[in-house]
Amino acid sequence: MQEIGHWINGKMVAGKSGRFADVFNPATGELQARVALASADELAHAIAEAEKAQPAWAATNPQRRARVMMKFGDLINQHMDELAELVAREHGKTIPDAKGDVQRGLEVIEVCMGTPALLKGEYTDSAGPGIDLYSMRQPLGVVAAITPFNFPAMIPLWKMGPALSCGNAVILKPSERVPSTSLRLAELAKEAGIPDGVLQVVNGDKEAVDGLIDNPTVQAIGFVGSTPIAQYIYGRAATNGKRAQCFGGAKNHMLIMPDADLDKAADALVGAGFGAAGERCMAISVAVPVGDETADRLIEKLVPRIEKLKVGPYTAGNDVDFGPVITKQAQERILGLIGSGVDQGAKIVVDGRGLKIQGYENGFYVGPTLFDNVTRDMDIYKQEIFGPVLSTVRAKTYEDALQLVIDNDYGNGTAIFTADGDTARDFASRVNVGMVGINFPIPVPLSYYTFGGWKKSAFGDLNQYGPDAFRFYTKTKTVTARWFSGIKEGAALNFKALD
Repeated sequence: MQEIGHWINGKMVAGKSGRFADVFNPATGELQARVALASADELAHAIAEAEKAQPAWAATNPQRRARVMMKFGDLINQHMDELAELVAREHGKTIPDAKGDVQRGLEVIEVCMGTPALLKGEYTDSAGPGIDLYSMRQPLGVVAAITPFNFPAMIPLWKMGPALSCGNAVILKPSERVPSTSLRLAELAKEAGIPDGVLQVVNGDKEAVDGLIDNPTVQAIGFVGSTPIAQYIYGRAATNGKRAQCFGGAKNHMLIMPDADLDKAADALVGAGFGAAGERCMAISVAVPVGDETADRLIEKLVPRIEKLKVGPYTAGNDVDFGPVITKQAQERILGLIGSGVDQGAKIVVDGRGLKIQGYENGFYVGPTLFDNVTRDMDIYKQEIFGPVLSTVRAKTYEDALQLVIDNDYGNGTAIFTADGDTARDFASRVNVGMVGINFPIPVPLSYYTFGGWKKSAFGDLNQYGPDAFRFYTKTKTVTARWFSGIKEGAALNFKALD
């Protein structure tokens, strides 16, 4: 049985704690590896070594750090197939979806190639008599990233790229369910020129999470996961005087207006609701058709699309639409919520329970499931299912539909499908959600903007990637300078290229 360790000071090291977590192949249900869980001493050692390495990296000029990002991006591209295979083997995604996971992370690395421009401060000449005023952005020091299972490449890259580009050292703790992708990315980062110790990958569980939050050397925490854990980490980090950006759960609604192109809306709902087996924080899990006629027509178009979806292992070819969920426990929880929807009175239109894949009977599969006549008080509406389940909540009017989104505890993403520009503008203006799609089902902003939700979907005032990431991973220093007259040196006629 393979045992997976940590990446410390530029090399793989075995775990010493004697504690391990199981890494399954979700497609087969087989145990494929064990990952070491770091002890408090191992974590403290990794942090201490990062602290030693960080000053020299921070002193490296931003242009040279940007060149490392250029090389890193090139290496990710070269190893795209290998990285996608790692993602698929431990998460269960199809290969095309796994490549998308890597690609969306790579796009953030591409933005980090512009680090010198993103780190520029401000300057005011002659703010007073002989006085100049300027600001500079400086790295925090050692920062930590705690990333989830559902995007084994993308979210580690979202975190490490900007943090490293700003001159910080990074302690990355990936999900213990999908450790291999982060470790391989660390190897590629070293090959690109990241100095030993500047990027450490430490596998662990809650003990490691608490150790990162409580260690005084760690200056900031970035987290993506469930809302209860996001709120816990944010609160504990704040108590310890650290800055934190913690992104939690979601319950994303898509409004379908009577004037919408229902074929396009149905296609969008199938892709956004069932892609990656619904294990996306930006998945559309609630369809909100406005008016019974719209709802009836929408359901009629959804059913044949859902029934022809192909579910299977990533090894079955690129025509597989989605694969298994991450664990047996996740499978059982999703099936339990489907059962509760039936018990509480929702109409199950397409039932994904009981799905078995020949030759993969022990895999963690859940078939695509569609509910109609879901109401606010049902568990399948109130909870984030994180599985291939689409709930339909009928609304009488646009205002009723909008209020449904406004009243929901989560505010990660939402969408509206309509042919009316005025309705779309009103929706985008009034809805209290961080990312909005107009005739676009999964409105994840491109990497030069920024990603973040509202309400219980996010804790902290700065978002992931884009300009906000460079603000989060730096602190601003403002200098007021006055120089008295003195002797001027003679001219220097030579030009020295920047190192």
